[in-house]
Amino acid sequence: MPVKNVKSAWTSVMDDRKNPLQDIPLSTAHMLMQLLAWMWSAVFSIAIGSYFAFGITSIAHILILGAVFTTLIVFQTARK
Repeated sequence: MPVKNVKSAWTSVMDDRKNPLQDIPLSTAHMLMQLLAWMWSAVFSIAIGSYFAFGITSIAHILILGAVFTTLIVFQTARK
């Protein structure tokens, strides 16, 4: 998969101006992204048959998405 396709896929999900959650408040979008991350962590863990993997992937998703949205909020606040 070319880098351009990876960037496009990432942007379509993670960019708050381009994803389907763009019209709802940022705090609600953040909560929904956390729930989606938890859901996908569970799906992949079940797929490989490991409850241990679920713990690791769910924590990783929470940390990554939390960091992304914290950065976004700081940048938006700085812009004002």
